[in-house]
Amino acid sequence: MSVKKVYDKQPKEFKFSDENLKKVEEILKRYPKKNKKSAVMPLLYLAQRQNDNWIPLAAMKYIANYLAMPYISVYEVATFYTMYNLAPVGKHFIQVCTTTPCLLRGADKIVKLCKENISPNENEISKKGNCSWMEVECLGACVSAPMVQINDDYYEDLDEKSTKEILISLIKDKPLKPGSYRGRKNTSPEKISIINGEKHA
Repeated sequence: MSVKKVYDKQPKEFKFSDENLKKVEEILKRYPKKNKKSAVMPLLYLAQRQNDNWIPLAAMKYIANYLAMPYISVYEVATFYTMYNLAPVGKHFIQVCTTTPCLLRGADKIVKLCKENISPNENEISKKGNCSWMEVECLGACVSAPMVQINDDYYEDLDEKSTKEILISLIKDKPLKPGSYRGRKNTSPEKISIINGEKHA
């Protein structure tokens, strides 16, 4: 998304919802009053969740005022960590792991399906405006590769068929259930038995 398009999407104001204000008060209890600025990261995450998966400049300024800290300090944190989105990504944000274990098990095919079904480029919102995707480094679910993270949920043990079904469900705004798409009950390695010289899962 171009800088101009991001600027055009910026809201003039932001404030936490009543529900999130209660969460903020609970978060602040974890820190000494003199160090309340230490809560900047969880507050940025709350703002992102409230604002359709991205953090506008108005939210950073609001958090800076709330925590009595310089705006630039909030901006530095938000721009340093890749978990914060500083431009619209859509209601359903798809992160495709393409680190070695996932790549060896077909992550390149998942990327291809994202290009075909969501948008041809990373960080580009779909025509319906509710999805985008990007490649990311290891998401820590190597045993159940290939996998993707959609918002806060993991979709694991994917193949081309299951991936396409998931992507279509997102486009229709009726996301399928997260978890293993091979019926895996836990994240232990597959048990391989050797019977008559042949491998059996």
